[in-house]
Amino acid sequence: MTPPSEDEQDGVGEHDAFERLWTPHRIVYIKGEGKPATGDEADCPFCLIPAMDDVEGLIVHRGETAYAVLNLYPYNAGHLLVCPFRHVADYTDLTAAETAEVAAMTQQAMRTVREVTSPQGFNLGMNQGNVAGAGIAAHLHQHVVPRWGGDANFMPVIGQTKIMPQLLGETRELLAAAWPKE
Repeated sequence: MTPPSEDEQDGVGEHDAFERLWTPHRIVYIKGEGKPATGDEADCPFCLIPAMDDVEGLIVHRGETAYAVLNLYPYNAGHLLVCPFRHVADYTDLTAAETAEVAAMTQQAMRTVREVTSPQGFNLGMNQGNVAGAGIAAHLHQHVVPRWGGDANFMPVIGQTKIMPQLLGETRELLAAAWPKE
């Protein structure tokens, strides 16, 4: 992509070295549409999911203080979330037991996804607070996103389409079956 000439800029600002991809459809996410209304446990999806059966809730594994669940809006196939059962927003508010289990479960999620789908890498992360990108800031969750060379492409931006090679239920079944039984 070549930067616009001065004539093409037509008064839209000074030319700089940055190329830009405009994604105006993301404004819905930024404005918080479709997110829980109050952030209370009563409408928190991460508090409601554990009450569902594993298949319905897309739960891959349940521990003592935390659980692993497929992301309903995945960045990539096999995108898991590790969530404490307790409704807690900030990482520093986790108990020692919760911190240990979230960490151990994140490691096991990586091992399990590697066994099932052989990713070439991972993105791990927690977004703390709305301004940091937390979609549901009221309930802490750790992202475990498998990555492959070439997995980021033009389809989501240009075609507003995310290409997923497998249904979430099938992915959950494979990951749950591969997760070690305790």
